Parts: sequence; structure tokens; C-alpha cells
Amino acid sequence: MPTLAEKKQKVEEITEDLKSSGAVYITNYSGMSVKETNNMRGEFFEGDIKYKVYKNTLVKRAMDEVGGYEDLYPHLVEQNGFAFVEEELAAPAKVIKNLFEETEKPKFKAAIIDGDYYGEDELGTLAAMKSKTEVIGDIVGLLLGPVSNVVGALQAPGRNIAGALETIAEEGDE
Repeated sequence: MPTLAEKKQKVEEITEDLKSSGAVYITNYSGMSVKETNNMRGEFFEGDIKYKVYKNTLVKRAMDEVGGYEDLYPHLVEQNGFAFVEEELAAPAKVIKNLFEETEKPKFKAAIIDGDYYGEDELGTLAAMKSKTEVIGDIVGLLLGPVSNVVGALQAPGRNIAGALETIAEEGDE
């Protein structure tokens, strides 16, 4: 049985995870085999997602310290795993959804993303969210589109004038 000092250390670890994360997902991993669990951990690792199993009471203490996680309290029952992610906030949802479609495990319970609560019925919505990289790419594409149109428009009259002069010169030579 963990000592009080060990529990306090674990709460500090969870608190740091919460503070450094833009999103926290809760999954119920009940009934998962060792192979399924290892596969899930590997998928999370590839997505730069920290996945941990903590005691619910210790997570609740850490959430109390940080604040803003009250909506998750009702989900802190049963066997839970917690996915913490800093940058790609929708990445855990994509992993959870893909695994659930294959094995019906783990069960998504809830998430807090940038302070907003998402319930178990919103996994599809979260998984459909674009990643930060995709959003930046879309913005860059939108910004570059008008610029390339302007450059093309500026170059077109020069080509038109040069073509007209060339045609006139050819007609004058005849």
C-alpha cells in the first residue's frame, strides 16, 4: 500500500500532467487484454500522447488543485486511463475511436480540451477535428491563394503587351 508521501508525489505528478496538457481524455479500459492495452499504449506513444493509469482519488485531488476539471468528476469511477496531450488536441480522440471501432475498447468517457467539456457522445466530433498542423496548412493555403492570384494578374499584362508588340513587329516586317 502506498505511503502518504508516495501518494503526495503521485498527485504532484498528475498535477504537472494537467498543467502541461491542453487536453485530458478519460477512457475506461475494463476488459482489455494485455495485447490490446500494449497496442493502445503504442498508438498513444506514436501520437506523442501521454497515457497513464492513476487512481481516481489521486486524479481528483490533482484536478482540485489545478481547477477547471469539475465536469470530469462524475467519470472518475471504474478502471480509468488518462490521456494527456499538449499540442495535437484531437489526436487521442482519433486513436480511441480507431481502437474502439476495431475492438469496442477502450470506452471513451469524457474529455476537457482547452477548458471545454466533451462527453462520451462527442468522440466522433473530436476525432473529426483537424490537427494543428492541418489547420495551419489550411490558413497558409488561404493566405497564399490571393497572393498567387495577384502575382499572376501583375504578370499577365506584361505578357499581353509583349505578345502584342511581337505580333505588330512581325506584321511590320511583312
